Amino acid sequence: MRPLLLLLVAAAVSAADISKLGIRELAKAGEVVEVAKVPALAAKAYASVDSAAPVYRLSDIPFLGADRKEKLDLYYPMGSFRADRGAVVFIHGGGFTGGDKAEYRSASVSADLCRAGYVVVSCNYVLGPKDKAGVWPQNIADCREAVRWVRAHAKELGVHPDKVAVAGGSAGGYLALMVGLSDDKTGPGGDPAAKVSAKVSAVIDFYGVVNFSKHGKGLVPGAAAAEQAAYLPANQCDPQDPPVLILHGTADTTVDIAQSEEMAKALRAAKVPHEYVVVDGAPHTFDLHPKGKSWKRTGVFGGTEAAGSSDNPDLVAPTLDFLARTIGR
Repeated sequence: MRPLLLLLVAAAVSAADISKLGIRELAKAGEVVEVAKVPALAAKAYASVDSAAPVYRLSDIPFLGADRKEKLDLYYPMGSFRADRGAVVFIHGGGFTGGDKAEYRSASVSADLCRAGYVVVSCNYVLGPKDKAGVWPQNIADCREAVRWVRAHAKELGVHPDKVAVAGGSAGGYLALMVGLSDDKTGPGGDPAAKVSAKVSAVIDFYGVVNFSKHGKGLVPGAAAAEQAAYLPANQCDPQDPPVLILHGTADTTVDIAQSEEMAKALRAAKVPHEYVVVDGAPHTFDLHPKGKSWKRTGVFGGTEAAGSSDNPDLVAPTLDFLARTIGR
């Protein structure tokens, strides 16, 4: 495979936020870097800083073709080069009409997962109102392409191609569920001609939309009545699906927690391994450090009822535990 050139430009998170999250850019804005050189650049960066567990990022990498403005950010972990790292693709929220891959939530979750040793990609996708042509199912297709990009460059990045997960928040949670549960060739946004698979080994859904009518968004535009069911994640569940982790707060006034309850029930009925973590008092748009009082976990995993609770609302531990059991450490 020919080396892919990466064009670096300014990211959306402020300098103060970047510092707070421990993120350091591997290259200056406008500098061109080859994907194959990322591990060596990161290793050099590790040796030149005296900081507690920084993570390194390359911003605004093209992945959808020369005619597309949407890009992705690559987060690369500390440590020696490995050929078997797990990877996570994170999808931002914003009601399908806004948001960005470098928003604080996306950067925060990406940095936390990267700090734990995962290669992380945070991607953009086509945005637009529900009645704008070309948005659905292109948004799903774009997120599938981010997964394909990771798998296509797995060797260069030291990622095991069978250890890729997808995650997302709110609208991104919906898109993550669709990428993970619907067929990557025949489902909405699928590509029957794709030479690289967009299948994943795990899904993390942060308070995702799963029922459009209940969310007040109506039907998916451009899809016939007979096709509408294909756009509802709860209808895509089957025993062959990858494990799913759902995270939702009881104080969410944007996406009713009943939607995640509905999704968890559908996963259970279809015998899909899943865990459902409810964070008492947490609002919408949280990262892995939500405001709240506590969390409680239910579900079924490995044929056993999932259980667990904590008086600390922080979600790093249950999330990393889920990833360790699905795509490894």
